[in-house]
Amino acid sequence: MDKSYSGGKGQDVIFDVRRYGAKGDGAARDTAAIQRAIDECARAGGGTVLLAGGVFLSGGLYLRSNVMLEVSVSATLLASGDIADYGTDTHHNRYRNEEALDRCFLFAADAENIGIVGYGRIDGNAEAFPNEGSIYRPMLLRVLRCRHIFVENVRLHNAAAWTTAFLDSTDIRIRGVDIRNERRYNGDGLDLDGCSHVFVSDCRIRGTDDNLCLQSSSKEYPVEDVHIVNCEFTSLCAGIRIGLKSIGSISNVVISNCTFRDVWREGIKIECSEGGRICDIVARGIAMKNVSRPVWILLNNRFEPEDYGSSLELTEIPSIGTLRNILISDMTITDEREMEHTHYRFTDDCMGSPRFGGMRIDAEENHPIENVILKNILYTAIGGVKKSEIPSEYPKVPDRKKEAEGIFSENYYPDWSRAVFLDCRNVRNLMLEDWILHKKRPDERESVIVEKCTVIRQYIHEI
Repeated sequence: MDKSYSGGKGQDVIFDVRRYGAKGDGAARDTAAIQRAIDECARAGGGTVLLAGGVFLSGGLYLRSNVMLEVSVSATLLASGDIADYGTDTHHNRYRNEEALDRCFLFAADAENIGIVGYGRIDGNAEAFPNEGSIYRPMLLRVLRCRHIFVENVRLHNAAAWTTAFLDSTDIRIRGVDIRNERRYNGDGLDLDGCSHVFVSDCRIRGTDDNLCLQSSSKEYPVEDVHIVNCEFTSLCAGIRIGLKSIGSISNVVISNCTFRDVWREGIKIECSEGGRICDIVARGIAMKNVSRPVWILLNNRFEPEDYGSSLELTEIPSIGTLRNILISDMTITDEREMEHTHYRFTDDCMGSPRFGGMRIDAEENHPIENVILKNILYTAIGGVKKSEIPSEYPKVPDRKKEAEGIFSENYYPDWSRAVFLDCRNVRNLMLEDWILHKKRPDERESVIVEKCTVIRQYIHEI
């Protein structure tokens, strides 16, 4: 066994990939050398596999228990642009009709005490994988049924698809990570499905899709005890998304001291759509600038077998689940002149416009959302919308088990808002307290609409 450095008593052994034949010149493939170092490290009982001083070009890699992959500040781990360099034994993407995202660059399954650390860069080589066509686009990192996972300080850039997918795992710590995924569709940042005891802190995430997702694909692995603090979000789509994939339960989630800037769809998006339960969500200390829909909450049921978005595990339209106990407080929301424009993802995928803005909360009328508090809100909206720009009829949220067909209010529709600041419908026990609202331009819509709700308290002042 070749060791580049052996620490003293109580210190990890470091396995330098160059000792295993890695070139680090950005041209020769270093896959075999890096994998040998990982495997030797695991067989030795664990330690650190070190990449330093170069660009290490590699195909798919498999992480092992008790191994920390360290990418030093002088190193880049670069994904191969050849899809044949990625294995087909790396689980799959759990969204229906998205098989093109099944493969991945870094993969771990049924492992513990694993990590990716260091101040270097892991580059997914997105330019090599086009947005269109049948070519597969590998995710950067997928972790399946693992525990005690650490991702710290590294730069995760230019993924060809999602940056990360943590699946059915527990005890996850993600700290100080810089994510840039701005060149391809499906540019998610951190996706956590069926994960518990999660700590995300001090991260900056920029992407073309959801920056951070909490999802539930099964009842076996609940999503619970999630902490998201001191992070910055920028997205052509959504900042934080909780749900859509919501077969099981998502609960005990805290979002605090975070900023959202230039998010063209939703800031904090909560959607219980697959029959499960979402509850006990707290967001506080939030600053948003240029976010189309700062808060978006929906309880419905959906199943799209021929479209994108539904869980692979979902086989039929579910009964409507439950969504309750949402507390959002101490939030500033400011629209700048940038929000006068319509925003697109790439060339023609419209994300938002002035008529799209404002908070939205909605549910099927026989299955209301329960116990929602929005307090201490300072909201300056761009305004400027005429009534002639929006349809006169606002669609209801259906129970799809009873009304399978028709144009209704859904997860991606309508693409307009009846109100400038808040359109809230079908909530039992709603509190709106200490709001100050301001429109930058005259707007012919109502400022706030509260419909079919049981209101505990409402105190709103518009200036």
